[in-house]
Amino acid sequence: MLNGHVRTVFDAVFTPDGRRALTGSRDRTVRLWDVKTGECLRVLEGHTDDVYGVSFSPDGRRAFSGSVDNTARIWDLRASAY
Repeated sequence: MLNGHVRTVFDAVFTPDGRRALTGSRDRTVRLWDVKTGECLRVLEGHTDDVYGVSFSPDGRRAFSGSVDNTARIWDLRASAY
């Protein structure tokens, strides 16, 4: 079970190896998850409205998100701070 978002989740994707998941929510956040443990690994904040789309780069090092606020963001998942 993935606990963390406080509002509706609109999109979820898995890495090709199935070890991590990415979710986008009405709470304006993107979250990176460890699928096996259910642990939230990162909370990515910066959108000012609902996040409707998320995806990973082919190498899994970056995440992409799109929001109702008409912005798209690229997140470096290797970075320690956002």
